Amino acid sequence: MVAVKRIVLGVSAGIASYKAALLLRLFKEAGHHVDVIPTEASLKFVGLATWEALSGNPVRTGVFEAVDTVNHVRLGQMADLVVVVPATADILARAAAGMANDLLTGTLLATGAPVVMAPAMHTEMWEHPATRANVATLRSRGITIIEPAVGRLTGKDSGAGRLPEPEEIFAAVAGYLADSSAARPGSPKASAASAELPLAGKIVAISAGGTREPLDPVRYLGNRSSGRQGIALAKAAMAAGARVRFIAAHMDQPAPEGVELSTASTARQLQVAVNQAARGADVLIMSAAVADFRPAEYVDSKIKKSDEHADPVITLVRNPDILALLVADRTHEGAASDLPPMIVGFAAETGDAENSVLDYGAAKLARKGCELLVVNEVGENLTFGTDENSITILSADGSAPVHATGSKDDAARAIIDAVASALAV
Repeated sequence: MVAVKRIVLGVSAGIASYKAALLLRLFKEAGHHVDVIPTEASLKFVGLATWEALSGNPVRTGVFEAVDTVNHVRLGQMADLVVVVPATADILARAAAGMANDLLTGTLLATGAPVVMAPAMHTEMWEHPATRANVATLRSRGITIIEPAVGRLTGKDSGAGRLPEPEEIFAAVAGYLADSSAARPGSPKASAASAELPLAGKIVAISAGGTREPLDPVRYLGNRSSGRQGIALAKAAMAAGARVRFIAAHMDQPAPEGVELSTASTARQLQVAVNQAARGADVLIMSAAVADFRPAEYVDSKIKKSDEHADPVITLVRNPDILALLVADRTHEGAASDLPPMIVGFAAETGDAENSVLDYGAAKLARKGCELLVVNEVGENLTFGTDENSITILSADGSAPVHATGSKDDAARAIIDAVASALAV
């Protein structure tokens, strides 16, 4: 069940602004009230008449229009959600600087509603240090920045900076549009809303991929993780209404569109990134395959193979146990902690003559102290790099294990269902 929300749709001057018209139609078809605020320059791409016809509301661009209603403050105050599509490098810079030289930037300053921005620009502009700094600033203020897609840009260019499709942006903001207040708890209406978007309003942090520990400039110690299970988890969490913070180690596929993305290479870098992403989240899912060990020393030049020298001896040292340390920090900080109340670990295990995969999983759950542990058997042709998975979800509260076999999408849905069920208790 989705309640009628007041959405402000900001449109800045990019060729992808035509996609904003398609997103507007999706919002209207879902029953929402939409006020469109284009920048003056954006009207060179899509005209005022189009926005008024599709929204059914008057459309203005300047702070000196409808002055009697104090429009530059009123629209932001009344909004339940502000979405800027496309967000050009210019609008990101002006928003980061706190400027208010048109109706859109004034509304961004005046609103207390969630703000989601979907950047679109040429790759060079997206990767410029100024843009990256502006994005980091906006994210630090709680604004959700949807990662742009990789694909065909204007002309013959191709790369990162393409605006995601309207359906993908709509799915990414679905959690903000869920009916969280219109139904009394326990009512049929509330049950229907909960079943439709069980993670609506929740923030889920997900780590994915495998870490790499450098030995010399060309070699590293790593693992076979592809990141596919983490990608499937992010998509399942967004489909359940969650806002997803995605921490990507090395993966063989791009991160899913619609997430708040951060990256890491080594285990120690991942530890920092996960700690930052987990703060203020409701759930942390540690699906990344973290290297247990790293070379004790990094050699600045390539280690040479020579018949005149003995084979090199590589000494390994332990990497930090990110999962266990987060649980320990949460316990130490107590009621003041902003670490997630639910932490989900992963155990990629192999059995042996003494114990089964589940035996090792149960021991790991007790040792780590997390709420849920996803156990799967791994090997050269099992789990890593494949599209199939077989998992068992163990719970610290003693609930019966949950088994799921099939695609990694099937496994992801089972995990997200288990998370939603545990949060609802």
